[in-house]
Amino acid sequence: MRVVVTGATGNVGSSVVAALSNDDRVESVVGVARRLPKAHLPKVEWQKADIRRSQLGPIFTGADAVIHLAWLIQPSKKPEVLASVNVHGSRRVFEAAVASGVDILVHASSVGAYSPATGPEPVDESWPTRGIHSCSYSRDKASVERILDEMEAEHPHLRVVRLRAPWVTRLVSLG
Repeated sequence: MRVVVTGATGNVGSSVVAALSNDDRVESVVGVARRLPKAHLPKVEWQKADIRRSQLGPIFTGADAVIHLAWLIQPSKKPEVLASVNVHGSRRVFEAAVASGVDILVHASSVGAYSPATGPEPVDESWPTRGIHSCSYSRDKASVERILDEMEAEHPHLRVVRLRAPWVTRLVSLG
């Protein structure tokens, strides 16, 4: 299996790339990042790219899966900059994955995509993902969930996995 990971040097991406490089089921990993690390990991090829403007098709060609982890949380006072990567860049990743014939698309969504709860009871995966309008992070996560809805409807062969994780801190450093 060939796996491409966007945001490969981020908090989650660095750990995902390290785990994939040690997985016998994975033949090769392409780590995509705006700034390339100095790390050398088995089976990992690094590609410098910005999901807002780089040509992603050639990077995704031949991949069985794309794990999309690229996401900005800063500069928090510039929501248009955040949305350029988080929403528009994500759409470009999804479209390039489909155009390249990728079968599996994994996206790091967040519990932040969920709509506010109406009471103290826990909610499950069926809870609406319209986000919280006053929070740009939540708004962007909800917007990307809508894009994924479109992708699933238009491309029923595509397996879409949404990981709605809580806050994550750095797990592995790639140097």
